[in-house]
Amino acid sequence: MDCPSLPPLCGVSGLLLDSLAMLLQELDYHLPREQIAQRPLDQRDSSRLLMLDRIRGAWEDRLFRELPDLLRGDELVVLNNARVIPARLFGRRVGIHSQPASRATRREHLRATVEVLLTRQLGPDIWEALVRPGRKMQTGERVLFGDGELEAQVASRGELGLRTVRFVSHDARTVPEQLERLGHVPLPPYINRADEESDRDRYQTVFAKRPGAIAAPTAGLHFTPEILTKIRERGTEICELTLKVGLGTFQPIHTETLENHVMQGEAYEIPEETVQRIGAARAARRPVLAVGTTVVRALEDAALRATGCAKNKRLLLAGPAEASLFIVAGFHFRVVDALLTNFHLPRSTLLALVCAFAGRENVLATYRHAVEAGYRFYSYGDCMLIR
Repeated sequence: MDCPSLPPLCGVSGLLLDSLAMLLQELDYHLPREQIAQRPLDQRDSSRLLMLDRIRGAWEDRLFRELPDLLRGDELVVLNNARVIPARLFGRRVGIHSQPASRATRREHLRATVEVLLTRQLGPDIWEALVRPGRKMQTGERVLFGDGELEAQVASRGELGLRTVRFVSHDARTVPEQLERLGHVPLPPYINRADEESDRDRYQTVFAKRPGAIAAPTAGLHFTPEILTKIRERGTEICELTLKVGLGTFQPIHTETLENHVMQGEAYEIPEETVQRIGAARAARRPVLAVGTTVVRALEDAALRATGCAKNKRLLLAGPAEASLFIVAGFHFRVVDALLTNFHLPRSTLLALVCAFAGRENVLATYRHAVEAGYRFYSYGDCMLIR
C-alpha cells in the first residue's frame, strides 16, 4: 500500500510542549557499577523479573521462568526476530590520505589499527559504519582485515562520524561470509571485556532469524524453547516482526531537553500475518504484549503510518518501513498494552519510552527498588514486565 512517509518526529508531533521540553536529567538514576551485568547467567530463564502494575504503581519480585504462569493466557506476544551480526571489525590501514605522514609516523599511518562498527547495510557489500579513528579516515582510505582477504574502502563521509564503506573479498568467500568469520560480537560499551565465542550464542535470542541487527533485542534473551512452548500451551499466541537494531536504539541524547534530539531511523518489517493477528487481538480485546522496546517502536510507528494513509482501514500497516519514532511522555499508544523489557541506561531514549508507557515516577521508583534489591542491569541483566 502506497502511503506517504512520516517525518522523523511523527510520534511526538502535536504533544504538549511540556512533554518535549522534559529535561534530560529527569531521566537519571543512580546505579552502582557492580550491578551492570558483564556476563549472562548460566541459564537464560534464570533471570529475575520485576512486575510493575502501571496503573497502581505497585511492583512484585518474581523470576522470568514464571512468565508463562504470570500471563492471563489470552495475550498476543510479539517478538523481534532480528539476528545480531558480528558487526565489529578490526583491521589495519593501507592508505595515508588523512594527513601528511612524517618519516617518524609513516609506519603508524600505514599499519595503524582501525575499528569498524557496521551500523546499516546500504546495498550489496556496502555498509554505513562508524570508523575509529574517524578523523584520520578520509574518503579513499583502505582497510585490510584478517590476512588481507577482506578489504574495505571509505567511499564517503557522513554526519555523526559515519562513513560509507565498500567491502571486497580477495578470496573465494563472499563478503558476508568474510564478515561472519572475521567480525566480532558488538557487545555494548558498558560490558568491560572483549567478546568471547560464547557471546555468539548468548547475545542472540533463540528465535533470531533475520540478520542485520548490530545489537540484540535484549528482552528476548531470557526466552528458551521450553518457555515459548509453555506460553503457547497456556493458549497465548506468539507472532513476530523484524526491527534491525541500529544506531537509533542506543544513540545517546546529547541535548539538555528531549525536544532537540533526533532519532536515527531503523529498518523494520511487519509480516501480513502479524498485522492480521494484532487486528484480531484488538477486536477481541485481548492484550498485545511487546517483547522489548524495539517491538514497541515498530508497532507504534506502523500504527502512526496507518493513520496517515487514507487508503488504509486497518490498525497498522504491513511490510517494510523505517522507524524514526521518538516516544516520550504524552505519546498515545495505539497497539501495545503490556511490555517485557530489560532495565535501561539513564538519560536514554529507551528509558524515555518506558517512562512514557508506565509513567516516569512509577518507573524511576521501580528502578530504585531494583537497585536496592540487587537486580542485574542492562543487556545481560534482569527484566521487567509492565502491564
